[in-house]
Amino acid sequence: MEELERKSTAEARRAEKFPIVLILENIRSAYNVGSAFRTADAFQVEAIYLTGYTAFPPHKEIRKTALGAEDSVVWRHFPDAGTAIERARSAGYKILAVEQTTESQALQSLHPTPEQKIALVFGNEVTGIESETLLLADACLEIPQGGMKHSLNVATALGIAVWECVRSYIKEKPILK
Repeated sequence: MEELERKSTAEARRAEKFPIVLILENIRSAYNVGSAFRTADAFQVEAIYLTGYTAFPPHKEIRKTALGAEDSVVWRHFPDAGTAIERARSAGYKILAVEQTTESQALQSLHPTPEQKIALVFGNEVTGIESETLLLADACLEIPQGGMKHSLNVATALGIAVWECVRSYIKEKPILK
């Protein structure tokens, strides 16, 4: 790990973060929650808000997939997504539901400025984001898909969406011209 210059848990908690909060609504698999913690740690998001019956640390299955990231990522549990959204919105976050709807926009159309704060909402593996929660969102984003399923595991969708947001914040010189 030293050769890879990995941060300690304490260093990871203190590191500068991207202005992204993840709101997980009623995620039934604790393994998916653990994966969300790992993604949040990898991409240095500010926090994870776990809502409803979503499992939260300490939890054996979260620990198995998070591999310690549940200790490096700031998290909080809320009784419901509405309360978490209210908290994020009051802190200046734009609420973006990652869900396929008739009005959702392609994820790649999101181009946040460095000062814009984003809260990404992800829903249950089977039923998605609750209708009441969708009404609280400022916009809906979807990951364009061409296969027959038009469905991704929530942990996979979360990874794609977080990377797309982080990529928008990073300004680097292109390798290829």
